This record gives sequence, C-alpha cells and structure tokens, in this order.
Amino acid sequence: MRNIIILLAAFFPFVATAQSAKNAESAWLLSHYTKQEVYIPMRDGKKLYTTIYAPKGAKEQHPILMNRTPYSIAPYGETKFKAFWTNHYMSYFRKEYIIVLQDVRGKMMSEGEYVDVRPYTPNKKNNDIDEASDTYDAIEWLLKNVKNNNGNVGIFGISYPGFYATMGALSQHPAMKASSPQAPVTEWFIGDDFHHNGALMVMDAFNFYSSFGKPRPKPTTTYSSGFQYYTKDAYKFYLETGPIKNLAKLMGDSIEFWKDLYAHPNYDQWWQVRNTRKYVQHIPDGVATLVVGGLFDAEDCFGAWELYKSIERKAHNNNKLVMGPWSHGGWSRNSGEYLGNVRFGSNTAKWYQENLEIPFFEYYLRGKGDINKIPEVSIFFTGANEWRSFNSWPPAHHTDKEMYLHKNGSLSYTTPSISDRTGYNEYLSDPNKPVPFVDGVITRRTSEYMTDDQRFASYRTDVLTFTTDILNNDLSIAGAITANVFTSLSTTDADFIVKIIDVFPDKFSYIDSIDGKGNGKDYPMGGYQMLVRGEIMRGKYRNSFEYPEAFAPGRITEVSYKLPDVAHVFKKGHRLMVQIQSSWFPLADRNPQQFVNIYTCDKEDFVSSLIRIYSSANHPSHIVLPVIE
Repeated sequence: MRNIIILLAAFFPFVATAQSAKNAESAWLLSHYTKQEVYIPMRDGKKLYTTIYAPKGAKEQHPILMNRTPYSIAPYGETKFKAFWTNHYMSYFRKEYIIVLQDVRGKMMSEGEYVDVRPYTPNKKNNDIDEASDTYDAIEWLLKNVKNNNGNVGIFGISYPGFYATMGALSQHPAMKASSPQAPVTEWFIGDDFHHNGALMVMDAFNFYSSFGKPRPKPTTTYSSGFQYYTKDAYKFYLETGPIKNLAKLMGDSIEFWKDLYAHPNYDQWWQVRNTRKYVQHIPDGVATLVVGGLFDAEDCFGAWELYKSIERKAHNNNKLVMGPWSHGGWSRNSGEYLGNVRFGSNTAKWYQENLEIPFFEYYLRGKGDINKIPEVSIFFTGANEWRSFNSWPPAHHTDKEMYLHKNGSLSYTTPSISDRTGYNEYLSDPNKPVPFVDGVITRRTSEYMTDDQRFASYRTDVLTFTTDILNNDLSIAGAITANVFTSLSTTDADFIVKIIDVFPDKFSYIDSIDGKGNGKDYPMGGYQMLVRGEIMRGKYRNSFEYPEAFAPGRITEVSYKLPDVAHVFKKGHRLMVQIQSSWFPLADRNPQQFVNIYTCDKEDFVSSLIRIYSSANHPSHIVLPVIE
C-alpha cells in the first residue's frame, strides 16, 4: 500500500495528499476515542442497540451528541470504527464530544417492531412508546452510565434520521437542549420523498422500499438487498412495467408499507397522524432547533421549509433555519460548490459547518460562543451565489407580484388584453409517451435533475413554454411561488407540472476565478435553462387531498398550488421561463387521466387528454412571485 501511495504521489499529488489526510484523521480518531456497544432498555422492555464513542482520558465533562437511524450504525464490533473522517463528524470528535449512534426500534440490531414514521403520541400512558419516548429512555440511560458527560444532550440527523431528530426535540427530557433536523422527513403525502401533492414519486418509492421495507424477523447486521432491474434504462423499466398495481406484484406481499401505500391512496387519517408538523407545539421552550435543508434536495426539500414554518407558528423555542445550495445531505458529504452543471462559487458546506451548525451545538451543549451571531434565517441565494440573513421566512418585506402567461408564449407582468377572452395554448398529453424528467438514459433518480438544463423539454410538443424578455435588472425571489393555472381537459383527471427556469444568456460561460470550479466545463452553458424549482400537482386533489374531485370535461377549472420555497436571483441579462406539462416520468407515476384509483387501475385506463392552458382576460393563468429588493 505504501508503494502505491508513493506512485500516486508522483503522478497525482492531490490523491496522495487526500489519502494522507484521511489516514491521519482515522489514526487520530482511533488513538483518542474508545468505542462501546450496548443494549439500552426501553420502558416496554425492548432494547435498542447503541454505539458510544467517548474521548479517552477525559479531563473535563463533555456533551452528548446523538444520531438515531434506521439505516444501520455499522460497522458492528467495538474494534471497528465508523468512517467519520469522510464527513464533518470529525469536527465534533476534535472538540471531544461524546458521539452516540443508535439503531432505532425494529431496525438492524435493535429489538422491537419497526413502524414507518411512527406517529407521535402526545399523552402517553404507562408503557406507551413512540420515537420520542425511545429517545427519552436512551438519554436517561446515557446520563447515568456514560462517564464524564456534562448533562447536556443534542441530536441531529439527515433525512429519516432528521425525522428522529424532530422526535428527539419532542422527547421532553430535561437534558435535551438542542436538536437539528436536517432534510427531515416531515410529510409523506404532501411534499416529502414518496408523494408530492398526492402524486407518487415512483422511482424513489419503489427503489427504496424494495430493500428498506423488507421484514427483519430478528436483529441482524446485514442490510437487505433491493430489486434487481432487468435494464439500466429507468424510463423503459417503469413504462414497460405498466400500471402501479404491477409494481405491487414485483414488490411482493412481505413489505407492509407498500401495502399501506395502496390501501391509503388519499390523505386519510393514516397519513395525517404521520404529519410531524401536527405535533411541534409540544417542543419544550428549552429545546433549541436548527432546521437545515437543501434548495435542491430531491427528497425532503418540502420538509425542511415547512417544519421550520410550523415550529415558528406553534412552538415558543429558539428556532433557526438554514437552506443552502445543496442536494440531499450535501452540507455534510460534499463541498457544496456545485450541483450538476451549475456552480455556486465557494465551499458552502464548510462555511455552514463552521459558522452555523457547530456554533449552534457549542452554545447549547457547552455554553460557548454567542448564539446571537447565528441569524434567525440563513439562506444561500443561487444566481447571486451569496448567503443572506433574515429575521423571518419568508422575509417580511417581500412583495407578491403576478406574472402572466400569454398566448404567444411570452411571460410578463402585463395582464391579458380585455379583448382577448378566448386565448389558450393546448397540448396532447399521452400517458404512453410521457415527458421524461431528465435528458438521456438513467438508472436511478439523479440529484442533479433539480438544476438540470430544460432545453430537452422545450423541444417537446406536450410541454408549453412561456418566457420573459431579457431582464433589465436583477429579480430576487424569496419564498413559495404560487401557480394559478386555468385549464380544461378532454378527460376527468390530469397532472400539472409547473417549472420555474432561469434562462442564461446565449454567450454565457463560467469564469473559474469568480464562479468556482465544478462540472459543466465542457457543457454548453450559453442559453442554459436551469431548473430553479419544479413541482407536480395531481389534478384531482386541487381542492382537497382527502376528497379528490373529477374534472368536468371541457369545463374551465382553476388549479392553484404552491411550489416549495425558492431563494434565487434571476440576474440582469437572463430571462425567466415557465414550463407546463402533464407528466414527469418516471420521477412521478403516470396519471391515467381518468378519475380512477391509480393504485388499482388497468393498462386500458390510461388515455390521452387534450389539455388547454388559458391566457385570457377572463381566465388569466399566472404565477405569483415573492419578490424582494
């Protein structure tokens, strides 16, 4: 190995330096920390498998920082350390935190039954359990059994562990001082992971649950394998598989959540009790929260924005928000300098870690630093590529401005002429030839699609495109964009995907010294159509997620919904574009375009629909932009 590193150093000095740094970090961790594996008993008698990393020869008391996960705390064995040196956990080890990892109830090596997004129980009795009580019981044991702890506990986690961080904030344990739900699973029917506005995000759902959802009869150290696809072309696979009921056959009968998914096609009580936002009023005043997310998180962008807003409305604790230019978890695993072809000009992840997250825990768990130096809201604005601070979100000083879609494909603040009462554009939406969500062949859902070039979609006849003139001034958007679409269908249902796009100047190219290094060096960035935000609305849920409604064929109907929040500057010289389409495949499942149960319908139920988008004085389709100066 030593000779290989020497050879690499001769030809690739950076590789050798990175390898040396990795070796140095891992060696330091092994020499300064011990690892202990224990089973911690819960109030109902079940035991949860827990790993405790503690500093050796401690001369002072240290805070405890927890991460509870359904994804395994491997490697198992007290002589095997997790590769913390690959992410920013090392910052906490260098500061001699006691790091605690736990397999949640029913997963991997922990006992008990696993329940997806286990509902929170506000008024527990006797041995009632939920994820909050499991956190409480774990904290109680740790305080009594881990030497040299200072009595202060924090919890953080990304994605599903972000959900457990929210539950930790709800634990009611007096030692719980700070929680950071990051890309938190918050609402699985409206906007996170597996549904967006009632539409099934089929690629993520099927790929994830074909492995994660497999039953685990007894504790194990082995993670289940997923479905073996017969092709690397995801578009081909999902189209040839056909209706969603055929995916159920491929999934099999053993995965309970997949059966629950089919049993609850609408937003009924089963989904509603899994809405974390319903319970945040129970977060104690003494528990500070730092909600973190990515502007381009393909999985839980909704959860981060909306959890923060719910805590602000319902709780009375110190609550802060951070949103950076990241994909899912990009603030911990990557530098955050670019995503796909789009660059952000700096190491945004490092800046976040050093200026926001670490000082947050240092203050609440150690009493060090000044919490007032961490703004209430810290948002990275893409386009301008800069961090901005606010006292609230959305900013109190924003102005809602309506921008109208015109029959000629233009987009402007001018309302359609009063003389134009019948204007519309139309397209034929064919579910057997759905609009792809990315250009090219892919096997799995990409993270980069959130900033991908949309020129491929502009060329399709089943995608409508509306574009502003070249902007004479910067246009800064801060908050949720509302889409108000007046439409008529030839059928009884359809989906609507509205995309907000930044069109770069035709002669645009990146300058490394200003924009930073990243992908896209050889990609034609002139005229690039950057997806800033896109979102789907399943038409039958336009008025209620609980009680779907059919469209009356030929009748003009308004479909209005909010896209997840945006923080972006459309620069002078750029243009703003809106695209509207009715499929986004296979990111989202296909709508048969008839008012049927999509989970049980047949191949024959999928029909084409003639869809009109109106741009008349009586029916002025438009978007509402939250604009700040």
